[in-house]
Amino acid sequence: MENKNTNPLGTEKIGSLLMKFAIPSIIAMLVSSLYNIVDQFFIGQSVGMLGNAATNVAFPLTITCTALALLCGIGGAANFNLAMGRKEKEKAVSFAGGAIGMMLLAGVVLTIVVTLFLKPMMFAFGATDNVLDYALTYTGITSLGFPFLIVTTGGSNLIRADGSPKYSMICTLAGAIINTILDPLFIFTFDMGMAGAAWATIIGQVVSGIMVLGYLAKFKTVHIPLKALLPSKASWLPILTLGIAPFFNQMAMMIVQIVMNNTLTYYGGQSSYGSEIPMACAGIISKVGMIFFAIVIGISQGIQPIISFNYGAGNGKRVKETYKKALTAAILISTAAFLLFQIFPREIISIFGSGSEEYFTFAEKFFRIYLFFTFINGIQPITANTFTSIGKSGKGVFLSLTRQIIFLLPLLIILPIFMGIDGVMYSAPVADGIAAVFSAWFMWKEFKIIDKQMPN
Repeated sequence: MENKNTNPLGTEKIGSLLMKFAIPSIIAMLVSSLYNIVDQFFIGQSVGMLGNAATNVAFPLTITCTALALLCGIGGAANFNLAMGRKEKEKAVSFAGGAIGMMLLAGVVLTIVVTLFLKPMMFAFGATDNVLDYALTYTGITSLGFPFLIVTTGGSNLIRADGSPKYSMICTLAGAIINTILDPLFIFTFDMGMAGAAWATIIGQVVSGIMVLGYLAKFKTVHIPLKALLPSKASWLPILTLGIAPFFNQMAMMIVQIVMNNTLTYYGGQSSYGSEIPMACAGIISKVGMIFFAIVIGISQGIQPIISFNYGAGNGKRVKETYKKALTAAILISTAAFLLFQIFPREIISIFGSGSEEYFTFAEKFFRIYLFFTFINGIQPITANTFTSIGKSGKGVFLSLTRQIIFLLPLLIILPIFMGIDGVMYSAPVADGIAAVFSAWFMWKEFKIIDKQMPN
């Protein structure tokens, strides 16, 4: 019982802990998503629709970075907190160190792969001839910052696990502020166009990454020696096991994004809109949706240390209370986002540059249909991350795959055959609804198990 009496994760009010951990996590995720939003805004104002389409082509690689970051960061943080809850300090050190080593390696490898296969990747991601040059310029430069992006996103989870959620937020915020300042300077003042947006992004990511690495070298709760960063099956395998659910969730998003880009290009070319209008609209919707989803992901990441510690300490009541309060917050926020997307789609699209009336008509329709079930979209990620946090990665992986791979991907392929480009729009709400039902049922069953195993 010593841990429960000394560690605030086991004693402090759940509401207070959620505020302490979730809010900085939400802000960090929001700020992180601003990298893409800010680029999209200034590119839309300078380059126009083709520039917006190019960022959408490059977006799968941003998702890949997030996937690798969450694989290492959430996997490492969950194992770290579970070990600390069980008073296994040496194991906790190996998990934190192993996660850092994995992040650095993943970032370097991804940069090399993208550099070697850039052009075929852009074509595979849905680039048209008109968009290709913009996509090559933007992605070729931003890929150099991938190691820092992965370290920032993944390392923030470890910083929160160490009890410093505010610092993790500051790291991400610093990079985003730099990006926001440099974007207009490079794009307009120095007339660098797409390249300017890309270099502004990299500089911000480098600053954030250095700040995160600086903290990780001086952990509060444990000391992490350099040797802990080296490959070790004892640490890396559990990290991969618990990080695989959010990793699959993000990779599923990437696959869906690629399929969607190619579907929009193909069926858009057969419609009156052409290929570029649907691609540009989808790019904006992806980025705007990313802002909302950043809030939900922030909540799901914020609950991780609370749930992991209390589950490791055998306090099932606090685990359930944390989940319920997090889900309530997510649903309220999701409902607000839903109303915004349904009422003000044109106003949101207009932020990212001008276009023809045909462009805005399509964008409004896309917004309202594709994001129709936004109000329940918090259920699946919070539930999946809860299972990861309690060490049940199998269920977490399955739930992570429900929305994107099991339901949305087939629908993206099948519905357009019968409905044309409208099929792309309707695929998302159908998948969202089914995934939410599956997640709710899985968690209801898990609550029964927790009640039996941890009655107090």
